Amino acid sequence: MTATAKKHIGRNIARIREMRGMKQETLAEILGVSQQKVSLLENAEELEDHKLEPIAKALEIPLEALKNFSEDAFFNVISNTFNTNDNAIAILRTENYQPTFNPLDKLLESYEENKKLYERLLETEKEKSRVIEELVRKVVKD
Repeated sequence: MTATAKKHIGRNIARIREMRGMKQETLAEILGVSQQKVSLLENAEELEDHKLEPIAKALEIPLEALKNFSEDAFFNVISNTFNTNDNAIAILRTENYQPTFNPLDKLLESYEENKKLYERLLETEKEKSRVIEELVRKVVKD
């Protein structure tokens, strides 16, 4: 019969807090306790459910997730959820990012848009010149 290692609830609290990007001070503020109290909680091997419930709520996770948290299981779920073709994982693994579009096509599109803008600007300038010429002719005739 194999003995299973007892979960250290305080480590679970610390790891989940860290994974959520939360500092001890922030958790303490949410719980309405001191940072030192949070430190004590994170060092506790066991805690009663009535003490864990507000902590789970502050960490925005179910109580059972807090009690049964396992880093191995967490990373196993992550690695089984994403495949290597997923761009987010590819970037995290520092693989080469392959865009889903052809950069040359985008460059040509940009060139065509600039060309159209330039042509519209040129037409506007020609129209201005025409209006100015008409005004000058009117002034000269009068």
